[in-house]
Amino acid sequence: MNPFDLQVNGYAGTDFNGDNLTAESLHLACEALAEDGCDAILATFITDEIPTLERRIGKLVELREKDELARRIITGIHIEGPFINPIKGYVGAHPPQAVKPANVDDAKRLLAAAGGLTRLVTLAPEHDEGSKTTAFLASQGVTISAGHCDPSLDQLNAACDAGLTMFTHLGNGCPIQMHRHDNIIQRALSLHDRLWLCFIPDGVHVPFFVLKNWLASIGLERTIFVTDAISAARLGPGRYTLAGWDILIGDDLVARSPDGTHFVGSTVTVPRIKANAYDHLGMSEADLKQVIDVNPRLAIRHLCA
Repeated sequence: MNPFDLQVNGYAGTDFNGDNLTAESLHLACEALAEDGCDAILATFITDEIPTLERRIGKLVELREKDELARRIITGIHIEGPFINPIKGYVGAHPPQAVKPANVDDAKRLLAAAGGLTRLVTLAPEHDEGSKTTAFLASQGVTISAGHCDPSLDQLNAACDAGLTMFTHLGNGCPIQMHRHDNIIQRALSLHDRLWLCFIPDGVHVPFFVLKNWLASIGLERTIFVTDAISAARLGPGRYTLAGWDILIGDDLVARSPDGTHFVGSTVTVPRIKANAYDHLGMSEADLKQVIDVNPRLAIRHLCA
């Protein structure tokens, strides 16, 4: 089993989204990921102003190029935003002032900063007029995922027609209270034959009994588990950062925003995902391999070409 994590914002004290990333901190994060049995990751960058994202992505790309271990562990980049829904609840921990509609010009800037390493982009289909940015990214061999969004079913289907193939951390990046039937979770679940559905299986982002219901409904064929790990992953309780957020991790190991209203990434690790899968979700080793190894690689175009 060779776990491939599509969403890692940082690890073991290293914040990929910060302005203080160094060769040493990047190497230490990759060492910790390897020790925890993670075969490969997509380093994930969340919403910020375009120049800031360009600088942070470019820095990681530069440092990665000089480090053999980092090149092995970080097989690509996941850009989560800034083309998401700015409405409270959907925007989550992303800074709303930096959110903007999807557009090809800014997408090209971000792809250029990543130097050909962009494998996955999360955006809101309802803020991509005519699905133009989705179609452009698909033409560049990038996997496009819906997330932090509230598109109608028609908009989701149109985005799929243009190249959308995934949904980012389903069950999160949306308000606590929504319409009981017509909501983004139900819409995404209804398209499980068209979308890879990603979940954070820590029992907090989605309670285990809810996740078991969803998995029983959709099956494992299009299911992917991710950590959405931040710098606090592996370190235990304390004060940490994610792209400028001041995050307090309590004894429950849950990463929350300063006001406590929503989660800010997670601290779950691959070993904890394995334990949760066996102990709380009733999964077999073959089931687990499917959702943390086989499916992520099938979902990312570059790695299954």
